[in-house]
Amino acid sequence: MGQAEYLVVLAACVLVTLPLEIAGARVYRQPRRLARAVLPVALVFLVWDALAIAGGVWDYAPEHVTGIRAPFGVPLEEILFFVVIPVCGVLTYEIVQLTLAVLGRRSRQEARR
Repeated sequence: MGQAEYLVVLAACVLVTLPLEIAGARVYRQPRRLARAVLPVALVFLVWDALAIAGGVWDYAPEHVTGIRAPFGVPLEEILFFVVIPVCGVLTYEIVQLTLAVLGRRSRQEARR
């Protein structure tokens, strides 16, 4: 896969969790709420990455990234990682909460019978 490898993995994460939105997670339908959940943490980790790259603590193998870098040398793929993975996590969390609520309602309805 080469330089697109990281992007392909991120795209796969989005595709795998997209059915959760369709099933009722309603994460993408609340963009402000999603941004408040994801962006502060993404910002902290992006600063961390930028400092680590600038300090020579770590970098990214050029054969696995596109070479597009944001200011401070952070690769595009890393920026997307800090958005895509938390969004997928929020989708998963929301569908689990929805499923538990539905199961709880069914359980209470069956107990009344």
